[in-house]
Amino acid sequence: MTVEIVNPWTGQVAYRYDYQDTAVTERALALSAAAFPTWSSLSLDARGAYLHKVAASFRQNSERIAAIMSAEMGKLKREALAEIEKSAAAFDYYADHAIDYLRDQGIATEATRSYVTYEPLGCVFAVMPWNFPIWQVARFLAPGLMAGNVALLKHATNVPRCADAIAEMLTLAGVPEGVLGVMHIDNSTAAKVIADPRVQAVTLTGSERAGRSVAATAGQNLKKCVMELGGSDPFVVLDDADLDKTVAVAITSRFGNAGQTCIAAKRFIVTDGIAEEFVRRFVEGAAKLAVGDPGDPGTTLAPMARADLRDDLQQQVQESIAAGAKPLLGCEPGQGAAHYPASILDAVRPGMPAYSQELFGPVASILRVRDDAEAVRVANDTSFGLGASVWTRDKARGESVARQIKAGATFVNAQVRSDVRMPFGGTKASGYGRELAEHGIHEFMNIKTVYVD
Repeated sequence: MTVEIVNPWTGQVAYRYDYQDTAVTERALALSAAAFPTWSSLSLDARGAYLHKVAASFRQNSERIAAIMSAEMGKLKREALAEIEKSAAAFDYYADHAIDYLRDQGIATEATRSYVTYEPLGCVFAVMPWNFPIWQVARFLAPGLMAGNVALLKHATNVPRCADAIAEMLTLAGVPEGVLGVMHIDNSTAAKVIADPRVQAVTLTGSERAGRSVAATAGQNLKKCVMELGGSDPFVVLDDADLDKTVAVAITSRFGNAGQTCIAAKRFIVTDGIAEEFVRRFVEGAAKLAVGDPGDPGTTLAPMARADLRDDLQQQVQESIAAGAKPLLGCEPGQGAAHYPASILDAVRPGMPAYSQELFGPVASILRVRDDAEAVRVANDTSFGLGASVWTRDKARGESVARQIKAGATFVNAQVRSDVRMPFGGTKASGYGRELAEHGIHEFMNIKTVYVD
């Protein structure tokens, strides 16, 4: 099958590629299986040295990789460069800190010696999304490689050159062949890869639908998996919030990466005492975002990644308006092949797509509530549970509210974000398992008990 890559700003076909055939897929699996014994037998210092070189390769080639990201999925150049640096920093971090996470853990028992040790599983098959095409891969790959695992990557179909660029950075760093294999395959072939006995585990970042499908296949084949799925993150504004800071972060959190972020603020739950002023400032600030070519330094709102994604978003917006939501800004497709303007819907209520579904694009939903208790109830009235933030001048109050929200991460007076030092993942329909930090590196390891009498 031939896949066309369309530049999301110009609408022009940038290039075409074909899915690889069975022989190429088999070779990638064989190389991965052959690489694992040697790679896993290296010392942590040796693997760390490779990862530091990978980080350097990303930094040395950042301009070129950023241009690929902009062409394939429309990311603003400055956002692309920031993502590449964050990814490079992740390789450096695990190269330096894996020893802290992987040393044997002594356990006091009646035995002469008893402890927990950590052993790599083997090949981890990764199904990754297009919205952060470098970072999403780095956050599983860096800890995974330091753990001694090897990896096979099936990236999203619209970012194949990003996938190839990641593999190239490892090659430039001298990482042995087979430690990372890139597979340009369709979903049916991916299911066969998951079932292959040379694959020991699966990680997916993507939609709830994709997660259910991949998790079902992994379960049928008794493969460990981590699922990082969608989110409809609440951004809770209490009546004593510092609006200067709150509105500025609200705009960044909702409209960064064209709103195509699983942990973007999506539902703005605002208490009545401050709602009018917050909404007024929020609309004014969002209206100033400048649409344009993602390579132009003056552009502050990128196009969406694909025209079909924009069309799906517009359908959700139209259905919400028909059900009574009030469009305050935007809410109609703009110029460019896949552009959608910064948009805000007010008076969002249960039964509307803007209330219950994930809006994966630059549309904010305003949900007005009476008090803290109703804010918590509305925040939890969702099938998702990825991230949440609470805004208030009273940190103790904010922490109390944050602890009541069911999510994998809750932030008080700060934008929800991933950080290599903290575990990342969700609950409910947002998935299970964790990436990053000590918790993430242990996900794809055999946590082994050793007991010496």
